[in-house]
Amino acid sequence: MLFLKYATLLIIYFLVSHTEAQEFKDYTQNLETPNLSIKMVAVPGGTFLMGSNNPKRHADEKPNHEVDIDDFWIGKYEITWQEYDAFVFGKFGPDQFIKKTELKTLGIDAVSGATAPYVDMSFGMGKDNFPAINMTQYAAIMYCKWLTSKTGIFYRLPTEAEWEYVCKKGQTDKVANLKNMAWYHENSPDKYQEIGEKQPNALGIYDVLGNVSEWVYDQYSLSYYKNAPKKNPVNFPTTLYPRVVRGGSWKDTVDKLCCTSRQASKQEWKQRDPQIPKSNWWLTDASFVGFRIVRPKIQPSEKDIKTYWLDAIEDFGI
Repeated sequence: MLFLKYATLLIIYFLVSHTEAQEFKDYTQNLETPNLSIKMVAVPGGTFLMGSNNPKRHADEKPNHEVDIDDFWIGKYEITWQEYDAFVFGKFGPDQFIKKTELKTLGIDAVSGATAPYVDMSFGMGKDNFPAINMTQYAAIMYCKWLTSKTGIFYRLPTEAEWEYVCKKGQTDKVANLKNMAWYHENSPDKYQEIGEKQPNALGIYDVLGNVSEWVYDQYSLSYYKNAPKKNPVNFPTTLYPRVVRGGSWKDTVDKLCCTSRQASKQEWKQRDPQIPKSNWWLTDASFVGFRIVRPKIQPSEKDIKTYWLDAIEDFGI
């Protein structure tokens, strides 16, 4: 009898473990709109050296330090105009969202709709399957909140450490010819290109370097690396400027297309905005900035998610 009980427990353990292992794999997140979906890539966590010890690299990339990252999913591609416009121009009535009881567990009381741009924010460089650009970090985070409210799954921007982990684990800047993997100043026709036109990195993720730079969640700091925690580090935002973008873009020189290169956001990215006050949603002078999304394997608690929205959006994001 004891043997049967023990054997049953082993079988249950095997099935549960096997199911959990099978669940952590690539998947497609549908947007409940014809032909619109976001492909997500499973990235097993691990330990890596963040930053650089190369004397030729910039001071804000140092020191080289060891970091542990948990499992997560990340977008296979940068968010496209098709995917972003579903948020900007979609309806925001109650039928769009999941049940209110589920929204509560995701720390969501309401989702603000993006203001429609007063000009074509692609500036004629391409829509549809091209990467969305010119959104503020606030807008990118609100897109994540909107997607979370639609799916019941917590989506967010990657942390700076997660982004660099994907870049380095994918050997993104170690290819023999960077032109095969990235659009940048030397090979782009002075504009961004459709997603997925170049080779993916070793993880199967496209346009990690080049095409458009990508918002991450962190506050930019020259000195954060010196005292950053080892486990899942993130420099939580406390002021609107500067925040971090990563990866370099179609307009950048090759030195910025590096896994450790960091760029700080600037007020000047809104300098041609004629509105008073300037838009919380749109940038007029950052046609090189877009984003991709992340989903942590372990969904945070309701309290932690609510804190994320408050810290990221309501306190410092506008």
